[in-house]
Amino acid sequence: MKLIVTGGAGFIGSAVVRQAIAAGHDVINLDKLTYAACLANVASVSDSPKYQFIQADICDQTTLDTIFADYRPDAVMHLAAESHVDRSIDGPAAFIETNIVGTYHLLEATRAYWGRMGKPESFRFHHISTDEVFGSLGEEGMFTEDTPYDPRSPYSASKASSDHLVRAWHETYGLPVVLSNCSNNYGPFHFPEKLIPVVILNALAGKQVPIYGKGANVRDWLYVEDHADALLTVVQKGKVGRSYNIGGENEVSNLELVKTICAILDDIKPNHRPYSDLITFVADRPGHDARYAIDPTRIREELGWRPSVTLQEGLKRTVTWYLENPDWWQALLDRDGVGERLGTNA
Repeated sequence: MKLIVTGGAGFIGSAVVRQAIAAGHDVINLDKLTYAACLANVASVSDSPKYQFIQADICDQTTLDTIFADYRPDAVMHLAAESHVDRSIDGPAAFIETNIVGTYHLLEATRAYWGRMGKPESFRFHHISTDEVFGSLGEEGMFTEDTPYDPRSPYSASKASSDHLVRAWHETYGLPVVLSNCSNNYGPFHFPEKLIPVVILNALAGKQVPIYGKGANVRDWLYVEDHADALLTVVQKGKVGRSYNIGGENEVSNLELVKTICAILDDIKPNHRPYSDLITFVADRPGHDARYAIDPTRIREELGWRPSVTLQEGLKRTVTWYLENPDWWQALLDRDGVGERLGTNA
Protein backbone atom coordinates (compact mmCIF):
# COMPACT_ATOMS: atom_id res chain seq x y z
CA MET A 1 0.00 0.00 0.00
CA LYS A 2 0.95 3.65 -0.37
CA LEU A 3 0.19 5.30 2.96
CA ILE A 4 -0.02 8.89 4.12
CA VAL A 5 0.79 8.85 7.83
CA THR A 6 0.03 12.13 9.59
CA GLY A 7 2.08 12.79 12.72
CA GLY A 8 4.69 10.29 11.61
CA ALA A 9 7.50 12.02 13.50
CA GLY A 10 5.70 11.59 16.81
CA PHE A 11 5.83 8.71 19.26
CA ILE A 12 3.14 6.37 17.91
CA GLY A 13 3.27 7.70 14.36
CA SER A 14 6.98 6.99 14.01
CA ALA A 15 6.44 3.41 15.18
CA VAL A 16 3.81 3.03 12.45
CA VAL A 17 6.19 4.50 9.86
CA ARG A 18 9.04 2.18 10.84
CA GLN A 19 6.83 -0.92 10.80
CA ALA A 20 5.09 0.04 7.55
CA ILE A 21 8.41 0.47 5.76
CA ALA A 22 9.65 -2.86 7.18
CA ALA A 23 6.47 -4.51 5.86
CA GLY A 24 7.11 -3.18 2.35
CA HIS A 25 4.61 -0.30 2.23
CA ASP A 26 5.40 3.11 0.72
CA VAL A 27 5.02 5.85 3.32
CA ILE A 28 4.55 9.60 3.04
CA ASN A 29 5.20 10.99 6.52
CA LEU A 30 3.30 14.25 6.91
CA ASP A 31 4.21 16.11 10.11
CA LYS A 32 4.14 19.75 11.21
CA LEU A 33 7.12 19.14 13.54
CA THR A 34 5.66 20.68 16.67
CA TYR A 35 7.43 20.47 20.04
CA ALA A 36 6.81 16.72 20.53
CA ALA A 37 7.92 15.62 17.05
CA CYS A 38 11.43 14.39 16.35
CA LEU A 39 12.82 13.27 12.99
CA ALA A 40 15.37 11.14 14.84
CA ASN A 41 12.40 8.83 15.53
CA VAL A 42 12.39 7.80 11.87
CA ALA A 43 16.12 8.09 11.16
CA SER A 44 16.35 4.32 10.68
CA VAL A 45 14.11 4.50 7.58
CA SER A 46 14.97 7.97 6.28
CA ASP A 47 17.17 6.61 3.47
CA SER A 48 14.63 4.06 2.31
CA PRO A 49 13.32 4.60 -1.25
CA LYS A 50 9.89 3.76 0.16
CA TYR A 51 9.93 6.71 2.57
CA GLN A 52 9.27 10.42 2.03
CA PHE A 53 8.89 13.19 4.59
CA ILE A 54 6.83 16.35 4.09
CA GLN A 55 6.64 19.09 6.69
CA ALA A 56 3.06 20.30 6.55
CA ASP A 57 0.15 21.38 8.73
CA ILE A 58 -3.06 19.37 8.52
CA CYS A 59 -4.96 22.65 8.92
CA ASP A 60 -3.56 23.78 5.53
CA GLN A 61 -6.04 22.20 3.15
CA THR A 62 -4.44 23.70 0.02
CA THR A 63 -1.18 21.95 0.82
CA LEU A 64 -3.04 18.75 1.65
CA ASP A 65 -4.80 18.85 -1.74
CA THR A 66 -1.43 19.12 -3.47
CA ILE A 67 0.04 16.24 -1.45
CA PHE A 68 -2.89 13.96 -2.29
CA ALA A 69 -2.68 14.85 -5.99
CA ASP A 70 1.08 14.25 -6.10
CA TYR A 71 1.26 11.00 -4.13
CA ARG A 72 -2.12 9.32 -4.78
CA PRO A 73 -2.28 7.27 -1.56
CA ASP A 74 -4.21 4.05 -1.01
CA ALA A 75 -4.92 4.95 2.61
CA VAL A 76 -4.52 7.69 5.20
CA MET A 77 -3.49 6.86 8.76
CA HIS A 78 -4.33 9.93 10.82
CA LEU A 79 -2.23 10.16 13.99
CA ALA A 80 -1.37 13.88 14.02
CA ALA A 81 -2.71 15.31 17.29
CA GLU A 82 -1.94 17.28 20.39
CA SER A 83 -2.02 14.55 23.02
CA HIS A 84 -0.77 15.63 26.46
CA VAL A 85 -3.66 16.05 28.92
CA ASP A 86 -1.74 18.44 31.19
CA ARG A 87 -0.96 20.75 28.26
CA SER A 88 -4.63 20.69 27.24
CA ILE A 89 -5.57 21.98 30.69
CA ASP A 90 -3.15 24.91 30.43
CA GLY A 91 -3.77 25.71 26.76
CA PRO A 92 -6.81 24.05 25.15
CA ALA A 93 -6.80 26.21 22.00
CA ALA A 94 -4.03 24.21 20.30
CA PHE A 95 -5.99 21.00 20.91
CA ILE A 96 -9.15 22.44 19.35
CA GLU A 97 -7.19 23.71 16.34
CA THR A 98 -5.18 20.57 15.59
CA ASN A 99 -7.43 17.78 16.76
CA ILE A 100 -10.78 19.15 15.57
CA VAL A 101 -10.12 21.75 12.86
CA GLY A 102 -7.14 19.82 11.51
CA THR A 103 -9.14 16.61 11.28
CA TYR A 104 -11.88 18.49 9.43
CA HIS A 105 -9.43 19.81 6.81
CA LEU A 106 -7.83 16.38 6.42
CA LEU A 107 -11.25 14.78 5.94
CA GLU A 108 -12.19 17.34 3.31
CA ALA A 109 -8.91 16.94 1.44
CA THR A 110 -9.34 13.17 1.59
CA ARG A 111 -12.95 13.31 0.41
CA ALA A 112 -12.04 15.52 -2.55
CA TYR A 113 -9.18 13.20 -3.56
CA TRP A 114 -11.30 10.06 -3.10
CA GLY A 115 -13.98 11.61 -5.34
CA ARG A 116 -11.47 12.52 -8.06
CA MET A 117 -10.19 8.94 -8.00
CA GLY A 118 -13.69 7.58 -8.67
CA LYS A 119 -14.43 6.66 -5.03
CA PRO A 120 -12.47 3.38 -4.96
CA GLU A 121 -13.88 0.86 -2.48
CA SER A 122 -10.36 -0.21 -1.47
CA PHE A 123 -9.43 3.24 -0.12
CA ARG A 124 -9.30 3.72 3.66
CA PHE A 125 -9.19 6.69 6.04
CA HIS A 126 -7.98 5.31 9.39
CA HIS A 127 -8.54 7.64 12.32
CA ILE A 128 -6.46 6.80 15.40
CA SER A 129 -8.00 7.90 18.70
CA THR A 130 -7.84 7.19 22.44
CA ASP A 131 -9.77 5.36 25.13
CA GLU A 132 -9.96 8.65 27.04
CA VAL A 133 -13.00 9.66 24.96
CA PHE A 134 -15.01 7.14 27.02
CA GLY A 135 -14.40 8.93 30.33
CA SER A 136 -13.63 7.26 33.62
CA LEU A 137 -14.43 3.76 34.89
CA GLY A 138 -15.08 2.56 38.41
CA GLU A 139 -13.37 -0.47 39.87
CA GLU A 140 -15.13 -2.84 37.46
CA GLY A 141 -16.08 -2.90 33.80
CA MET A 142 -14.20 -2.22 30.55
CA PHE A 143 -14.56 0.09 27.58
CA THR A 144 -16.09 -1.53 24.51
CA GLU A 145 -16.68 0.01 21.09
CA ASP A 146 -20.26 0.69 22.20
CA THR A 147 -19.38 2.55 25.42
CA PRO A 148 -21.00 6.03 25.38
CA TYR A 149 -18.58 8.93 25.03
CA ASP A 150 -17.94 10.91 28.20
CA PRO A 151 -14.69 12.93 27.78
CA ARG A 152 -13.42 14.77 30.88
CA SER A 153 -10.44 16.86 29.69
CA PRO A 154 -9.94 19.34 26.83
CA TYR A 155 -7.71 16.73 25.19
CA SER A 156 -10.22 13.89 25.35
CA ALA A 157 -13.06 16.22 24.32
CA SER A 158 -11.11 17.30 21.24
CA LYS A 159 -10.42 13.67 20.31
CA ALA A 160 -14.06 12.75 20.86
CA SER A 161 -15.03 15.59 18.53
CA SER A 162 -12.66 14.34 15.84
CA ASP A 163 -14.07 10.80 16.20
CA HIS A 164 -17.57 12.17 15.60
CA LEU A 165 -16.41 14.10 12.53
CA VAL A 166 -14.89 10.97 11.01
CA ARG A 167 -18.06 8.96 11.58
CA ALA A 168 -20.17 11.80 10.12
CA TRP A 169 -18.04 11.94 6.95
CA HIS A 170 -18.62 8.22 6.56
CA GLU A 171 -22.36 8.36 7.12
CA THR A 172 -22.97 11.55 5.11
CA TYR A 173 -20.47 11.29 2.27
CA GLY A 174 -19.72 7.57 2.23
CA LEU A 175 -16.02 8.07 2.92
CA PRO A 176 -14.58 4.60 3.71
CA VAL A 177 -13.28 5.03 7.25
CA VAL A 178 -12.07 2.81 10.06
CA LEU A 179 -11.44 4.01 13.61
CA SER A 180 -9.42 2.73 16.53
CA ASN A 181 -9.26 3.76 20.19
CA CYS A 182 -6.16 2.70 22.09
CA SER A 183 -5.07 2.49 25.71
CA ASN A 184 -1.95 4.21 27.09
CA ASN A 185 1.14 3.60 24.96
CA TYR A 186 4.74 3.28 26.13
CA GLY A 187 8.07 2.23 24.69
CA PRO A 188 11.10 3.63 22.82
CA PHE A 189 10.97 7.23 21.53
CA HIS A 190 8.32 8.25 24.08
CA PHE A 191 8.53 12.04 24.47
CA PRO A 192 10.00 12.87 27.90
CA GLU A 193 6.99 14.70 29.32
CA LYS A 194 4.87 11.55 29.69
CA LEU A 195 4.73 9.44 32.86
CA ILE A 196 7.02 6.50 32.04
CA PRO A 197 9.92 8.50 30.56
CA VAL A 198 9.58 11.05 33.38
CA VAL A 199 9.98 8.25 35.92
CA ILE A 200 13.00 6.77 34.14
CA LEU A 201 14.82 10.05 33.53
CA ASN A 202 14.10 11.58 36.95
CA ALA A 203 15.25 8.41 38.66
CA LEU A 204 18.48 8.34 36.66
CA ALA A 205 19.09 11.99 37.56
CA GLY A 206 18.42 11.40 41.26
CA LYS A 207 15.39 13.71 41.17
CA GLN A 208 12.01 13.23 42.78
CA VAL A 209 9.77 10.82 40.91
CA PRO A 210 6.35 12.51 41.01
CA ILE A 211 3.08 10.59 41.28
CA TYR A 212 -0.24 12.43 41.06
CA GLY A 213 -2.53 12.08 44.08
CA LYS A 214 -2.15 8.69 45.76
CA GLY A 215 -1.08 6.86 42.61
CA ALA A 216 -4.31 4.87 42.59
CA ASN A 217 -5.33 5.82 39.04
CA VAL A 218 -5.38 2.72 36.84
CA ARG A 219 -4.40 2.48 33.17
CA ASP A 220 -4.10 -0.30 30.60
CA TRP A 221 -0.61 -0.11 29.07
CA LEU A 222 0.09 -0.99 25.43
CA TYR A 223 3.62 -1.41 24.06
CA VAL A 224 3.95 1.00 21.13
CA GLU A 225 5.30 -1.59 18.69
CA ASP A 226 2.30 -3.80 19.42
CA HIS A 227 0.04 -0.80 18.79
CA ALA A 228 1.70 -0.06 15.44
CA ASP A 229 1.18 -3.67 14.42
CA ALA A 230 -2.49 -3.42 15.39
CA LEU A 231 -2.96 -0.18 13.44
CA LEU A 232 -1.52 -1.68 10.26
CA THR A 233 -3.83 -4.65 10.77
CA VAL A 234 -6.87 -2.38 11.12
CA VAL A 235 -6.10 -0.25 8.05
CA GLN A 236 -5.68 -3.39 5.90
CA LYS A 237 -8.35 -5.70 7.33
CA GLY A 238 -10.79 -3.53 9.30
CA LYS A 239 -14.40 -3.35 8.15
CA VAL A 240 -15.46 0.02 6.73
CA GLY A 241 -17.34 2.14 9.27
CA ARG A 242 -16.18 -0.07 12.13
CA SER A 243 -14.21 0.96 15.22
CA TYR A 244 -11.72 -1.23 17.08
CA ASN A 245 -10.55 -0.88 20.66
CA ILE A 246 -6.85 -1.70 21.00
CA GLY A 247 -5.62 -2.60 24.49
CA GLY A 248 -2.48 -4.00 26.00
CA GLU A 249 -4.26 -6.31 28.47
CA ASN A 250 -1.89 -4.83 31.08
CA GLU A 251 -3.99 -3.02 33.69
CA VAL A 252 -2.06 -1.51 36.60
CA SER A 253 -2.16 1.44 39.01
CA ASN A 254 0.24 4.33 38.53
CA LEU A 255 1.94 3.57 41.84
CA GLU A 256 2.47 -0.08 40.94
CA LEU A 257 3.77 0.94 37.51
CA VAL A 258 6.31 3.36 38.98
CA LYS A 259 7.50 0.82 41.54
CA THR A 260 7.99 -1.74 38.77
CA ILE A 261 10.12 0.71 36.77
CA CYS A 262 12.19 1.50 39.85
CA ALA A 263 12.77 -2.21 40.47
CA ILE A 264 13.91 -2.70 36.86
CA LEU A 265 16.35 0.18 37.27
CA ASP A 266 17.60 -1.33 40.54
CA ASP A 267 18.38 -4.50 38.62
CA ILE A 268 19.89 -2.99 35.45
CA LYS A 269 21.62 0.11 36.86
CA PRO A 270 21.83 -0.22 40.65
CA ASN A 271 22.35 2.89 42.74
CA HIS A 272 23.46 3.36 46.34
CA ARG A 273 19.80 3.26 47.40
CA PRO A 274 16.56 1.93 45.86
CA TYR A 275 15.14 4.20 43.18
CA SER A 276 11.72 3.86 44.82
CA ASP A 277 13.03 6.12 47.60
CA LEU A 278 12.64 8.98 45.11
CA ILE A 279 8.86 8.50 44.79
CA THR A 280 7.04 11.68 45.82
CA PHE A 281 3.28 12.20 45.87
CA VAL A 282 2.20 15.54 44.38
CA ALA A 283 -1.10 17.39 43.94
CA ASP A 284 -3.41 15.49 41.62
CA ARG A 285 -4.26 16.53 38.08
CA PRO A 286 -7.61 18.41 37.85
CA GLY A 287 -10.34 16.02 36.72
CA HIS A 288 -8.00 13.02 36.78
CA ASP A 289 -9.87 9.97 35.41
CA ALA A 290 -9.82 7.12 37.92
CA ARG A 291 -9.48 4.10 35.64
CA TYR A 292 -9.27 3.10 31.99
CA ALA A 293 -9.59 -0.50 30.79
CA ILE A 294 -10.01 -1.76 27.22
CA ASP A 295 -12.01 -4.78 26.11
CA PRO A 296 -10.12 -5.91 22.96
CA THR A 297 -12.52 -8.72 22.05
CA ARG A 298 -13.57 -7.26 18.68
CA ILE A 299 -10.08 -6.82 17.24
CA ARG A 300 -9.06 -10.24 18.55
CA GLU A 301 -12.07 -12.09 17.14
CA GLU A 302 -12.56 -10.17 13.88
CA LEU A 303 -8.97 -9.39 12.88
CA GLY A 304 -6.98 -12.00 14.82
CA TRP A 305 -4.82 -9.47 16.65
CA ARG A 306 -3.76 -9.39 20.27
CA PRO A 307 -0.75 -7.85 22.07
CA SER A 308 2.48 -9.84 22.19
CA VAL A 309 4.47 -7.92 24.82
CA THR A 310 3.75 -8.23 28.54
CA LEU A 311 4.04 -5.14 30.72
CA GLN A 312 7.09 -6.48 32.58
CA GLU A 313 8.92 -7.29 29.34
CA GLY A 314 7.87 -4.04 27.68
CA LEU A 315 9.01 -1.92 30.62
CA LYS A 316 12.36 -3.72 30.68
CA ARG A 317 12.81 -3.06 26.96
CA THR A 318 11.83 0.59 27.47
CA VAL A 319 14.18 1.21 30.40
CA THR A 320 17.01 -0.46 28.49
CA TRP A 321 16.34 1.69 25.44
CA TYR A 322 16.50 4.92 27.45
CA LEU A 323 19.74 3.81 29.08
CA GLU A 324 21.25 3.05 25.67
CA ASN A 325 20.00 6.20 23.88
CA PRO A 326 20.86 9.26 26.01
CA ASP A 327 21.67 11.36 22.93
CA TRP A 328 18.03 11.06 21.81
CA TRP A 329 16.37 12.17 25.04
CA GLN A 330 19.00 14.68 26.19
CA ALA A 331 18.38 16.68 23.01
CA LEU A 332 14.70 17.03 23.97
CA LEU A 333 15.06 18.15 27.57
CA ASP A 334 15.25 21.85 26.69
CA ARG A 335 12.02 21.86 24.67
CA ASP A 336 9.15 23.98 25.94
CA GLY A 337 7.53 22.60 29.09
CA VAL A 338 9.69 19.49 29.43
CA GLY A 339 10.63 18.93 33.06
CA GLU A 340 7.96 21.35 34.32
CA ARG A 341 4.74 20.56 36.17
CA LEU A 342 1.97 21.36 33.71
CA GLY A 343 -1.80 21.18 33.98
CA THR A 344 -2.19 23.36 37.06
CA ASN A 345 -3.96 26.35 35.52
CA ALA A 346 -7.39 24.93 36.29
